[in-house]
Amino acid sequence: MLVSYSSSSEDESDCFIVQRKRSSNVTCHGEGSRFDKRTKVESVNSDDSNEQNKESLPEGEHGRLPVPDTVLHMFREEPWVDDSANHGGRCRSFQHERGNWATYVFLPYTPDEVFLELLDEMTALARSLDVPLTHAEEFHISLSQTVVLRHHWIQPFVQSLRSSMADSKGFFCLAQRLNVYSNSDKTRTFLGLEISIGHAQLVELTKVIDRTMEEFRLTTFYQNPSFHVSLGWCVGDQIAQLKSACLPQLQNLLDHHEEGPFRLGIHCHELRCKTGNKVFSILLQ
Repeated sequence: MLVSYSSSSEDESDCFIVQRKRSSNVTCHGEGSRFDKRTKVESVNSDDSNEQNKESLPEGEHGRLPVPDTVLHMFREEPWVDDSANHGGRCRSFQHERGNWATYVFLPYTPDEVFLELLDEMTALARSLDVPLTHAEEFHISLSQTVVLRHHWIQPFVQSLRSSMADSKGFFCLAQRLNVYSNSDKTRTFLGLEISIGHAQLVELTKVIDRTMEEFRLTTFYQNPSFHVSLGWCVGDQIAQLKSACLPQLQNLLDHHEEGPFRLGIHCHELRCKTGNKVFSILLQ
């Protein structure tokens, strides 16, 4: 009996054809059985690789790609470091916090050349008496304490001030006597010109402002305030030194100015509210 066998190459070809048609196990003679073994080994190796990848990921993060460090650094908030050396030795009255805005209300004063020249003379005289006085950079009459506003309170707060000041009228202030002041925690001492004319009108303004402060549960102004324009300041509690060694001579400089006794006059027709780096203007009638 003659038996006709196909070549081995034909068997392998048939085996591959069957493998494409079926996704289940295929039994072939010869080379086909070796193909089955290779397929099973590759499958096992693939499964082992997947298990290793899963084990390399942190628990609970299977299937997630790690976030690149460059992206993480984009949203990393640097801690705030308040260095008093950057502010001439001045210290904050409250801790910096994102979203908190330091806020106060005041009447501005724009100095003229005569005032600035006299201030330079006063600063030089104070330093010659061993009082490290630094002249102020801006000048105003404070009508509120410095308080903290959250960002979303700013617009309602300013609107409340505008409504409260709708009937307030402008007036004139005069200051001619020097006095010494300090902040509540005694970290700074101030030299100021005390208001003598216009005090009653300033008291009425602070009463109106205090109603807005109470509305937002903020600190109201001082009882029996001494309204003044700060001329300069020094770090620390220097009240005794300023009053004993410096104040009489500085007052004498004002009283015997070459153009006559110096009197600081302020036309109060605009009230301002500064919160953070924003300044809002409220005109008086």
